Amino acid sequence: MPHNATQDAAPPTHATEARTTVREYRTEELAEAAGIPVRTLRFYRERKLLPPPRREGRIAWYDDHHLSRLRTIAALLERGHTLGGIAELTVAFENGRDVGQLGELLGIGWSEETPVRLTPEALADYFEGEVTPENLAASLDLGYLATDGEEIVHVSRRLLDVSSALVREGVPLSAVLEAGRRVREHTDAMAALFTELISAHISEEAVPRLRPLAKSVVEAELTMSMDRLRPPGPALPPSGQTPSS
Repeated sequence: MPHNATQDAAPPTHATEARTTVREYRTEELAEAAGIPVRTLRFYRERKLLPPPRREGRIAWYDDHHLSRLRTIAALLERGHTLGGIAELTVAFENGRDVGQLGELLGIGWSEETPVRLTPEALADYFEGEVTPENLAASLDLGYLATDGEEIVHVSRRLLDVSSALVREGVPLSAVLEAGRRVREHTDAMAALFTELISAHISEEAVPRLRPLAKSVVEAELTMSMDRLRPPGPALPPSGQTPSS
C-alpha cells in the first residue's frame, strides 16, 4: 500500500508546505498506479525521465509528482513523441525553460494563449473534488496539462477559466474534458479548411496574418448556431396591439 511520510520526508518545498502528509509509493506500487511494468519504470529512471526517488535505506520511495510525470510521458508517447524528445522536454522542465519554449517541444502553438503554472493544490482548488486520476490522465492526453518539477503547467488560461466555470456550474469535469476532445476534432477540421482556403487563393505566408478573420467567422457561426438551437420565445403581438390577458 502507498506510504504516508511526514517526519522522514525530504524537506518541504513551496508546493508541499501546506500538506501534512505526502503520499508515497514503492517501485512496484508506482508502476501499478501508472499502469506500466516495473522494468519500464526502471528504464525511465535510467534515462533520467524521472527525478530521483527519496531513499530510505535500500527502499526507493516515489510520490504523486513521479506518478504525474509518468502520465505525462504516456500522453506524449501517444501523441507521437519519442523518448529522446521527451528527455529533452524533461531537461527543459528541470532547467526552468520558458513555458513558451516548452510549448514548442510539446508541439503546441502557444502564440496567443497564456500558460498557467499551478501547484497540485491550486489545481485542486480550481476543480474541487474533480481532480481524479482519470481526469488528470485525460487532461494530459489532451495536452491541457504537463508537469514541470513540483508544478503543473496548463496550456491555456482561457481554457482553464472556462473549464473551472463549467464545473462550478455543475458540469462534471469528465464531461468537460470529453467535450473538449470533441471540440478539438472540429476545430482541427476548421483550421485545416481556412489554412487550405487562404493558401490556395492567396499564399501560405498569409495564413498568420489572416487568422483573425477565420476566428471571427467561427465565432459568428457558433453564435448563430447556438441561437438556432435555443427554444423560440413567445411571439410578439402585432404592432399597436397588447397581449391578451
